[in-house]
Amino acid sequence: MEDIYKLKPEQLPKALLEIPQPPKTLYIRGQLPDPNFVYLAVVGSRKFTSYGRDICEKLIHGLKGYPIVIVSGLAMGIDSIAHRSALDTGLITVSFPGSGLDNSALHPRSNIRLAQEIVDSGGCLLSEMDPSWKATLYSFPQRNRLMAGISKAVLIIEAEEKSGTLITARMALDYNRDVLAVPGSAFSSNSNGTNWLIKQGATPVTTSEEVLIALGFNIEKPKQTDAEKYADCSKEEMKIIELLREPIERDELVRASGMKIAEANALLSIMELKELIKEELGEIRKM
Repeated sequence: MEDIYKLKPEQLPKALLEIPQPPKTLYIRGQLPDPNFVYLAVVGSRKFTSYGRDICEKLIHGLKGYPIVIVSGLAMGIDSIAHRSALDTGLITVSFPGSGLDNSALHPRSNIRLAQEIVDSGGCLLSEMDPSWKATLYSFPQRNRLMAGISKAVLIIEAEEKSGTLITARMALDYNRDVLAVPGSAFSSNSNGTNWLIKQGATPVTTSEEVLIALGFNIEKPKQTDAEKYADCSKEEMKIIELLREPIERDELVRASGMKIAEANALLSIMELKELIKEELGEIRKM
């Protein structure tokens, strides 16, 4: 096992010095990521659903190749899935367990191997607790403030109405960090917390691109060829595309299509939803 040592004051991540109660002491096992990387905390329910697992893996896998550090708490459930997904994707991940960092105290015991993988992959474990400190009820909210404080944004995957996950979200708001939440089914208690957060102003996210934009990355979609763009178009849609060599008024386009007015207008509405065409200033053009 790697050595556990105290970070010197000048080694503390700057973001942690900005919060109201910065850590006086911070133990580390492993190495701190590049300070220029963007930290994203990913937290959620211990009793996750298959939906929570799948969306967590999907969102993190879509961050591949970006200078992003995934932060979580080593707990069972979404925390473990977030760490594992980061490792599988090749992203650095940092853990704040609610205990000391020595294997004799590390909580939960079932994640000792995962903790070692985090360190071996270039990440680290961080804790205010002495290395042999055993987890207590109050040590988890205490570490939650560090997870929120070190991160640019906190992504909530699943959370019940009353949960530690929402404590982290509230702390993130207090620290002026962005709160992102994955919307879920109204029939799932695991989504009550995330849906409530969205009502309170959290940013809803369902794609990796939305997460990247929230983190400040400039996302440019690769340009499609005409063959790729129109691959799924029907014959009627292709006829409209061919007529739009240049912008044209709706009435003129409908006449040129030879279709009945109601059918043509319905088709144009569908094509606009599919982002194939756009109507502005009284004219329709290809996108």
